[in-house]
Amino acid sequence: MIVGGISRISGPVVLSEGMRGSRMYDVVKVGEQELNGEIIRLDGDQAVIQVYEDTTGLKVGEKVSNTGLPLSVELGPGLLSSIYDGIQRPLPLLAEKSGSFISRGVTLPGLSHDQKWEFTPQVKKGDQVTGGDVIGTVTEFHLEHRIMVPPFVSGMVSEIQSGGFTIDEPVCMLDNGHNIPMIQTWPVRKGRPYLRKMDPDTLLITGQRVFDSLFPVTKGGTAMIPGGFGTGKTVAEQTLAKWSDTQIVVYIGCGERGNEMTDVLTEFPELLDPRTKLPLIQRTILIANTSNMPVAAREASIYTGITLAEYYRDMGYDVALMADSTSRWGEALREVSGRLEEMPGEEGYPAYLATRLAAFYERAGRVVCLGSDERMGSVTVVGAVSPPGGDFSEPITQNTLRITGTFWALDTSLAYRRHFPSVNWIKSYSLYLDQVNEWFTTSGFSDWKDLRAQVMYLLQKEVELQEIVQLVGPDALPESEKAILEVTRMIREDFLQQSAYHDVDSFCPLEKQYRMLQVILSFYDRVNVAMGKGVPLSKILKLSVKADIGRMKELADIDQIKDLIPRIDGALTALEAER
Repeated sequence: MIVGGISRISGPVVLSEGMRGSRMYDVVKVGEQELNGEIIRLDGDQAVIQVYEDTTGLKVGEKVSNTGLPLSVELGPGLLSSIYDGIQRPLPLLAEKSGSFISRGVTLPGLSHDQKWEFTPQVKKGDQVTGGDVIGTVTEFHLEHRIMVPPFVSGMVSEIQSGGFTIDEPVCMLDNGHNIPMIQTWPVRKGRPYLRKMDPDTLLITGQRVFDSLFPVTKGGTAMIPGGFGTGKTVAEQTLAKWSDTQIVVYIGCGERGNEMTDVLTEFPELLDPRTKLPLIQRTILIANTSNMPVAAREASIYTGITLAEYYRDMGYDVALMADSTSRWGEALREVSGRLEEMPGEEGYPAYLATRLAAFYERAGRVVCLGSDERMGSVTVVGAVSPPGGDFSEPITQNTLRITGTFWALDTSLAYRRHFPSVNWIKSYSLYLDQVNEWFTTSGFSDWKDLRAQVMYLLQKEVELQEIVQLVGPDALPESEKAILEVTRMIREDFLQQSAYHDVDSFCPLEKQYRMLQVILSFYDRVNVAMGKGVPLSKILKLSVKADIGRMKELADIDQIKDLIPRIDGALTALEAER
């Protein structure tokens, strides 16, 4: 073991002498309390270490021990419903061991090594297996946890067992001497391997109309949610975590306020998954790294989260990873970089900010997993960004913008008007429109792209008309353009606006979204026909069916929404007959 001594301390950054032979990103134990740290720079026999814990009271001359291992996480049964800090220490166990505030130097395993799991084999003696093959299963809540051969291991099964085992006990022995237990360890900064990456062509259904219908993201895609204070980033991420059609959710509270993480920790166990009707926490892994925790652990937290997500992806599951927020992660990078006295880039962020962001988001994807049986899994990454003052020109927003496929721009003015989700439909975009069009067509929504294009045209037209209205007033507009303003108001208030707390409206099925769009656009087309026959707009706006359109989002029965189209036609036909 390499043992050195502290020669300099600068906040979470420690300089140690006598570390020749160490490698980059080796985990070290710092000081008498054995604080956890990681080597981030080597120069001769000097090692620069970022410490994941508070360095108060650390003294020059205290020893530094190199473990010789990179920062790794434990992967196996017991991950689901767990609550970890940024380096996979279980917070409930830390609370038991150290009380309300985490004691320094406490090291706990990420998984329970005493609990026994009932293992059911899926291979038999004599079978040839290779890295990624499923050798058996364990039931983790309602989910089938697939025990896999570790990557880069292969051989013939010489013995396979069934029954109750701890994660450390071997359940499968190979003829080459490899014993395979139910636990794997993996370095967090290294992406887990796969056979090949697939095109992002399958919609991630979120149940949020503005996302699914206007700015979709795919399974294995990447999305960002930037917005100023109070625009609803955290609620949007929590809503996506609750309702997205994935089997697993990894939620990273990266540098967020403690009360927001408390809301997540108390709410998720009480929420029911809409598909399984079981507690949502049973398919969720929470990583809580609040703003008062050490910045170095915050920097590590997103790597811990993405590694856990890749592990379940390798089983063939769809995983949604929510990172809230990458701005706080960038601030941790900036603080550590400043203490390293590196040359600052734009706004003080390190020059490698864009590279680190890209490396994180590129670990998303829909892939063919390792193994003999063809399994497909995906990791979808949604990152919130908190630009200071809502300024989208700042470095983290701009660098993330170049990487991600969907941009959901939150708008402060919409939030102040209580329009949620406060997604600005003019600034937002999705690069996945062409890829998901075929998916919509085969799912029975063949004219989705045309409906979306018409909605976007009307919303953009509204912006132009509003400028005219501000100059000359609404009375100067012709009836046809007044109709556009009325219909776009319906699109905004009756379709795009959605309550995260309403029993029915919090999740909107895709067919319901499609029918709602059809109703609103049918109303617009039918109004133009009626006005062409001399019916005044003022009479049309008094129709009772218009109020019923406004209540569509509260209806659970899709047939009631479909019935609105013939009712619109009947009401306007009656007005035309009066002329």
